[in-house]
Amino acid sequence: MHASLSSSLDVSTLPQEHPLFDLNAVLESAGAGATITKYDMSDVIFWQGDPASEVMYIQRGMIKKSITSRAGKEGIVAVLKPGEFFGEECLAGKPDRTATASAMLASTVLAIDKRQMLDMLHRHDALADRFLSHALARLIRNEQDVLDLLFNSSEKRLARALLLLARDGKAIQRQRVAPNVSQETLAEMVGTTRSRVNRFMNKFKKLGFIDYHGVGGLTINSALLSVIHQDD
Repeated sequence: MHASLSSSLDVSTLPQEHPLFDLNAVLESAGAGATITKYDMSDVIFWQGDPASEVMYIQRGMIKKSITSRAGKEGIVAVLKPGEFFGEECLAGKPDRTATASAMLASTVLAIDKRQMLDMLHRHDALADRFLSHALARLIRNEQDVLDLLFNSSEKRLARALLLLARDGKAIQRQRVAPNVSQETLAEMVGTTRSRVNRFMNKFKKLGFIDYHGVGGLTINSALLSVIHQDD
């Protein structure tokens, strides 16, 4: 349930906000054109094929975007974290949602009417710069995802997915805590089976690359990068 309140690896996040630029404050200033909604885990924010009329901004939590084929097969195409936009394709004239967006954790999402968003992008240079940086970073990540799928083994793809889940917008540290994501979800993200994900996760744990913490998530050691850089 939710309630409305008004193949190289790049593990860096989207560009950080300028210290004098409060992105949340600017977005929330949209007034009647903006709403903030809290979602519980597994809540659907919008469905593939729904009318596309708003741009979304993640204030808290984690959102996944998935696409369902005509044959009913589902695949996860993106996992998004606080500070990221989604649903921005409506600004390019897309009339319908190209994917389903749902909350992987309890999340808070700010939604802005597309007309209001376009007006704000014209009026706020800092917002336009931030949004452009987001769009370019998303494009680069999508290209890396395609290369990863075409040329890397499922083990390397899993290692990359874990490192991306653990990023928080700063330079990579020796260890980073990632959200607790199910092996089924990881399998969908990587494009392999749950049994193979389980085997690789056990291998990574044995090698000291990851460590489990129950419902608190798991710790990712930056040494996991060695899996990506190893020769097949």
